[in-house]
Amino acid sequence: MFEVSFIPAFKDNYIWLLTRGKRAFVVDPGDSAPVCQRLETDGLTLEGILITHHHADHQGGIAELKGRWQTEVYAPANESITGCTRPLSGGERIDVLGQMVEVMAVPGHTSGHIAYYAPGAIFCGDTLFGAGCGRLFEGTPEQMSASLDSIAALPGETRVYCAHEYTEMNLRFALAVEPENMALQARVANVAALRAAGLPSVPSLLAEEKATNPFLRCSEAAVIEAGLQHAAVNREKAEIFKAIRGWRNNF
Repeated sequence: MFEVSFIPAFKDNYIWLLTRGKRAFVVDPGDSAPVCQRLETDGLTLEGILITHHHADHQGGIAELKGRWQTEVYAPANESITGCTRPLSGGERIDVLGQMVEVMAVPGHTSGHIAYYAPGAIFCGDTLFGAGCGRLFEGTPEQMSASLDSIAALPGETRVYCAHEYTEMNLRFALAVEPENMALQARVANVAALRAAGLPSVPSLLAEEKATNPFLRCSEAAVIEAGLQHAAVNREKAEIFKAIRGWRNNF
């Protein structure tokens, strides 16, 4: 299995660096400068770029990186991605530094959003965050709810490598949804300590997300009741998700 570390970018982005020896891939390089610096400092050769969706803070660094390393660019087939050489729609299996990685279609945040899953790790872009999920810019609540279900079906020990440091903010909302959730209260304290120490709150474990993330808990009684109080018209999971996401948008 490759090793994973992060390269900070912009205000709160994480560019994930995958390495095996001196070989490297990067995930969602919105900015090429910190990636180039890290690759040069560590003496790494960039062999591939994995893109989850088309937003500029996820693909803005492709052109320079591809130009310098002539690397493959794996990206959603039906989104406009600079320099894409390997268009993907979900269901494919690709070789990343000797590890087979499954491509998952997870539309919702954008229409063609994909995630990359290897045993023990998922790189999910802006679909699932620490204690939250992405806004629905292009997809429907039904699509996003189904996408989150597909991620939630993975093993609980899967590490969730999302693309932003949003966990503290998301936890404040999660507490509003489930104020009596003891696991959530413990996570709030843990994340506060991490951030106070200047440490990232991600990756998290999928099991922890399923215990504390309201968007993965839309079948739980407390979340259903919260959804019904915030515009849900029935108890269907997608309807509860829509209500909770709408509440979050204005929180």
